[in-house]
Amino acid sequence: MLVIAQTTTTDESSNFLVSPDVGLMIWTVIAFLVALFILRKYAWPAITDALDKRQRAIEESIETAERARSEAAGLLEEYRERLKEARSQADEIVARARKAGEVHERETLEEARARRDELLEQTRRDIEAETRRAIQEIRNEVADLTILATEKVTRKTLDDADQRRLVEEALGDLDFSQLGERRN
Repeated sequence: MLVIAQTTTTDESSNFLVSPDVGLMIWTVIAFLVALFILRKYAWPAITDALDKRQRAIEESIETAERARSEAAGLLEEYRERLKEARSQADEIVARARKAGEVHERETLEEARARRDELLEQTRRDIEAETRRAIQEIRNEVADLTILATEKVTRKTLDDADQRRLVEEALGDLDFSQLGERRN
């Protein structure tokens, strides 16, 4: 019997949940409305505040990330521009150095040529002066020899006028211009 009683009690309790009573429904609705009121009054504002804070934090994080990304893109562009400017400046410096080197080389060559020309001209002048000096020495020697030979031939001493006349005649017969031309 006991077994039967237990089955009856279980049947009644299971019936109670399956076939609700009007009173139970009212109490359920009242409990639901009270729970809804309490949740709406105290829990919803806290939950919505937390969700709003979370939403604001996410939006701020997104905005911060966007700003950081745009700043990074701006910095990257600025660095690229600076790099381009640095490269162009380096190319310009190299070009100026190359040009300065070429100018310096050209100036050095011109100075060397000018110095060479000066040395050649000085050497020519020295040679001409030496040639004139040598010709003058030869003339003096020829004049002395002519006077000596004349004195020996004539066996008398000539006066200055006769010596000059004889030297001029002897030198006039000699062609000293060929001595100067041989150097060329």
